[in-house]
Formats: sequence, C-alpha cells, structure tokens
Amino acid sequence: METNSPFETNSQFKTTDNGKNAAIVSYFWFIGWVIAYFAMYKDNKTELSRYHLKQTLLFHLVSTVLSWGLSLFLIPIIFATGFGGSYYILRVIQVVLFVFWIIGLIAAIQGEKKPIPLIGDKAQTMFPSI
Repeated sequence: METNSPFETNSQFKTTDNGKNAAIVSYFWFIGWVIAYFAMYKDNKTELSRYHLKQTLLFHLVSTVLSWGLSLFLIPIIFATGFGGSYYILRVIQVVLFVFWIIGLIAAIQGEKKPIPLIGDKAQTMFPSI
C-alpha cells in the first residue's frame, strides 16, 4: 500500500536542490546554520552546501568571539580612560565582519564557492567532518 505524504506534490514546478538553499540559510546566525545543517544538508549533501557550511561555521565563531571579546575588553577601557576611540575600533571591526558576511551570502545566492576573505580558505581545512 502506497502512502502519500501531505507534503508531496505532483506539481510540474518541482525543482532540484543543488545545495544552494542550505548554503544561503547557513549565513543567518547560528540558528540558520543549525537549520541548514540538520534539516537541509543531512539529506542532500552537496559540495556547495558543504563549502558554505564550513565557511559560515568558522565565520560565526570568529565574529562571536571578536564581538564579545572586544566588547568585554574595550568597554572597560572606554569607561576607565575616557578614550572613545576604542568604541570606533569595535565598530570598524563589526563593519568589516558585515562586509565579509555580505560577500559570502552573495556567493551562496549565486551558487558559487567563493571564500570569505581571511576566513574562507582556512575553514575548508578546519572542519573535515562536515
């Protein structure tokens, strides 16, 4: 007896997923990465999704450590010394990370395996199990 899933469709508009969806979703914070990995990548392992999952995992880790670490380090300096330049250092780093994020997201949308500057190539060797 054949059971039809309520999510199956006989639509003529079926598309094949080449991993692009998982690549795009992985750029949206850690929750997006988790969704992309467990809900999209596990059943459809492609080179494109693997590439971007590795890259975004390292990117999310680096950006979180930099943001939290510099905030915890620079904010006390600002209050102790009154040096407001520390605030601008933090903002410049955040803008640079945002630009890197945009570069990676655009590559994922276009279906390309383009590395994020300073992070992308290193990520491909750091996470061999993905």
